[in-house]
Amino acid sequence: MKTAVCIKQVLTREWQPRLNDTKTWIREQDASYEMNEPDAYALEEALRLKEKHGGEVVVCSAGPARVAQVIREALARGADRAIHVEDDGLASADAFVVAAALADATRDERFDLVLTGLQSDDQGFAQTGVIVAERLGLPHATIIMEVQVDGSALRVKRELEGGWFQWVAMPLPAVLTIQSGINQLRYATLKGIMAAKKKEIRKATPPAKAAAPRQKIVRLYVPEKGKKTHMIAGSASEAAKELVRRLRDDARVI
Repeated sequence: MKTAVCIKQVLTREWQPRLNDTKTWIREQDASYEMNEPDAYALEEALRLKEKHGGEVVVCSAGPARVAQVIREALARGADRAIHVEDDGLASADAFVVAAALADATRDERFDLVLTGLQSDDQGFAQTGVIVAERLGLPHATIIMEVQVDGSALRVKRELEGGWFQWVAMPLPAVLTIQSGINQLRYATLKGIMAAKKKEIRKATPPAKAAAPRQKIVRLYVPEKGKKTHMIAGSASEAAKELVRRLRDDARVI
């Protein structure tokens, strides 16, 4: 089975965000990066499917040259080769533009299965995988907790609200967005790191007629902290009732 895994490079969670001069994105020259955690779970699921059914795992990523960092990490964990859609503008592009670039770069590969993480740790819209499926004309399912492959048939377990789950049967090829926690992540071994240096990374360019973005970041700002004092008037009993109401309904701490 031939599986593609779309991965994204995001800011490390420990890095304190610093905004650029226009307040529309972060100062990339000051940032440190890592693999998007939900995509790491998608990669792990692809590697497990390969161990069970054979085939190959190809990681695909869209972004500037620095994205090679997470591509090499994915190859060290066990992926066979990679596709890198290299373009500086994809670093802060919306899901529609990124999905169009990934779909265009992978279309001719004829993958049996395309996996993505449920969402990214930076923008978190959970749309890239869904749009990739639409661009490729493939069926898709989201929030996947288990994947079963039987020949040309696929059976997946979706996580719903309130602790409920749903089993869905669908044909291959298909696109799935993987929920974090579906499996136990593996880490790159020294042998894997050395082997990754010899694995192929095919460079691709965005389509000549790039997709138009569907959203625009107007302004970013660091969460603001402030202190406010609310005076509650009335008798002691009335003030107590109002205090309890505010703690319950407004602050939601009781």
